[in-house]
Amino acid sequence: MTAGSGGASASRPEPRRPRSLPAWVGPGTRLVHGGSGPDPNAGSVVPSLLRYPADHSEAAERGEVHVDGGNAGPTVDGPDEVIRELEGGEAARLFGSGLGAIASTALSLVSPGDEVVALSDLDGGTTEILRGLLPRFGVAVREISDADARAPETAVSNATRLVCLESPTNPLLRVHDIARWARAANSVGAILAVDNSLATPINQSPLALGADLVFHRTAEHLGGHSALLAGIVVGAARFVDQIDPKRILGSPLEPLAGFLFQRSLRTLGLRVARHNATGRVVADALAGHSAVARVDYPGRASEEDEAIAQRQMRGRGGIVTLSLGGGAPAVERFLRSLRIVEVAASPDGIASLASVPGRRSHSRRDPEERAARGIDEGRVRLSLGIEEPDDLVRDLTEALDAAR
Repeated sequence: MTAGSGGASASRPEPRRPRSLPAWVGPGTRLVHGGSGPDPNAGSVVPSLLRYPADHSEAAERGEVHVDGGNAGPTVDGPDEVIRELEGGEAARLFGSGLGAIASTALSLVSPGDEVVALSDLDGGTTEILRGLLPRFGVAVREISDADARAPETAVSNATRLVCLESPTNPLLRVHDIARWARAANSVGAILAVDNSLATPINQSPLALGADLVFHRTAEHLGGHSALLAGIVVGAARFVDQIDPKRILGSPLEPLAGFLFQRSLRTLGLRVARHNATGRVVADALAGHSAVARVDYPGRASEEDEAIAQRQMRGRGGIVTLSLGGGAPAVERFLRSLRIVEVAASPDGIASLASVPGRRSHSRRDPEERAARGIDEGRVRLSLGIEEPDDLVRDLTEALDAAR
């Protein structure tokens, strides 16, 4: 019987939709079973990869096929639903990169004459977008220091439309009071957007603390295997629906990346648990080494940071930043002496990585500005993987011995 005969509806393939899970399941179960479920059309226990857009326009209009292209489709529907549920948001939108998500959000939510308030310690790429792009369209961007960020009530004004916060920050891992910032932003009618990439939704829930939007750059932890670039924004539907609603800004998530993203999310809970345990072990072990002038880890900067971290974080993560007393020469000796930890920039993954922020994430800032922000020439950022903690401590300690 043909599709046009009116009696073939029973034989049509049923489009996949996000799996509905009980409200009581925990985040680990939600990561494994959330999003797109098994594909009934393929007989697979995992979502299928539909690599290119379907070309059957009439069938698509009748709902017989799910068109998978640069804008939406079954392959990219799963990951955003999983993260939306974990973050507790009403809506989510996937992008081809984290910076694509941030740029699309800023361009969609602010107008000429508005003001954006942003931490001066934001990720380097985010700062470049805010500084280099928004002022061209008549949007004022005001950066505030870490010290000024301790008093958010005085950091915002009636002109503020968007507040960009990151906690913990990269690479110094300072912790900021998201709930207090949410109250300050709300008092002037501003939108609070929080970059939750380093914490992940396993360790921190900004929306529950009052934030309006949450960003993720999958190159940090969500991707998990050093092979994925994507971005996502989650939050209130009234804001998410305004972000590039026709998806014309040129940052769609490619289907293969969507497939890899959902697969990576299955193990996020396990990976983050290992990161949390290893991060604290490494931070404590290296703090007393004679070659190390300072160890940065969420909560270690001050009693205030520790109090905030205890209130809003369930775990501290696997990023540890060192400042070597010998400066750049010591950094070179340290990096050359590592035997397990790889020397590479983000994206982060299951293998431990070491990178130099002044050459990577913050390379476009001049040395004076980096120094003023605490990113000195001796800084090394460690993104700890899932290796044995004792092995990492030994490798890092021996490399520090060689750096003296």
